[in-house]
Amino acid sequence: MNGAIQSLVDDLNGIRTGRASPALVEKLPVEYYGTPTPLQNLASISVPEPRTLTIKPFDVGSLKDIEKAIRVSELGLNPNSDGKVIHLNLPPLNEERRRDLVKHMNHRLEESRIAVRNVRRDLHNDIREYEKEKLITEDDLKRGEEDLQKLTDKFIEEIAKLGQNKEKEIMEV
Repeated sequence: MNGAIQSLVDDLNGIRTGRASPALVEKLPVEYYGTPTPLQNLASISVPEPRTLTIKPFDVGSLKDIEKAIRVSELGLNPNSDGKVIHLNLPPLNEERRRDLVKHMNHRLEESRIAVRNVRRDLHNDIREYEKEKLITEDDLKRGEEDLQKLTDKFIEEIAKLGQNKEKEIMEV
């Protein structure tokens, strides 16, 4: 369940809001010598201004590959290069794009809820199996089911809080 939450946090950090954040491009796969490599392994990423990202490749030869990866990504950004550094200017989001981002985010939240519920189902089956094999008592089974449901509810609530916070961030003008 923690894995589902961590994956969600990583995905939400990659959703573009009005402000520049290195998390927006850190995980972007760049074709580097035939191998998809996360951008954070190929360059340093900084935020010199609220709406600008600066990407300085460790190897200047990878500059064109990084530019290409940014262009073909779903970010909708156009990289500007001076031969050594790539500048990404983040345009302000319009209302329609904000709503699309919220829809995408809600879809991702639902995927995380499903992942948490799948973990609950698997654990619930394991607990029932233990009871059938007489490894635990019926009381332990009931207590385990209740504890598992409380834990699941806690994680579902955390997913909802993450979604509310990100939605506020996206809709903020």
